[in-house]
Amino acid sequence: MKPAPTTDLTVREQILDAAAALFIEHGFTATTTRAIADLVGLRQASLYYHFSGKEEMLEHLLRASLDPYFDIVQHFEHQVEAGASPAAALHALATTDARLLSSSERNVSYLWLLPEVQNDQYRHFLDEARRYQDAYARLGAAAASAEVRAGLDEEQLGVLLEHLTELVPQLRRTGRVAEDYIRIIADSCLRICGLSDAEIADAATEARGLIAGLPEASGP
Repeated sequence: MKPAPTTDLTVREQILDAAAALFIEHGFTATTTRAIADLVGLRQASLYYHFSGKEEMLEHLLRASLDPYFDIVQHFEHQVEAGASPAAALHALATTDARLLSSSERNVSYLWLLPEVQNDQYRHFLDEARRYQDAYARLGAAAASAEVRAGLDEEQLGVLLEHLTELVPQLRRTGRVAEDYIRIIADSCLRICGLSDAEIADAATEARGLIAGLPEASGP
């Protein structure tokens, strides 16, 4: 891997970029702080002026991958309270989620798949991420047909729906993320909920309006 090019990023941001790239390519355990420093063009000792170690870097990257989503969830759930259909809000959430995952510079959401992130050290991040899964569960349960609700409880539905969007970081690694995949993911969320093709088409149309109403800072 070549050293990071000169950019307008701060040194701290360059370190995080390099760490994310190396964690994704080689794994967290196999990545050394020396390798991160070399990629940025720093002496290894200089790295510690900015971070205590690679564990702190991973924590910052995980935090950065979480923060944009909670405002988005709140926005779409408020739209349901104001009269939007849960199916449209779910479609809008899945679409926005997938677009953010496909466009983030570092593909940091892939880091959630690292085995080290499943350890107790990062348990608080996993607990926070579960709040996002809970939003999928609530919207999914509200949108689902009676038949689907009879076969899946709310938690199970949330797991299935969120995992569909988690395909995006994997697809990015193969270069296959496009708007068609995003549409398929969002439509598939509603199919899991038991909606018909006509109901999905109506929800997708309504969802476009909900997405257009997102605050600019939170939009995809």
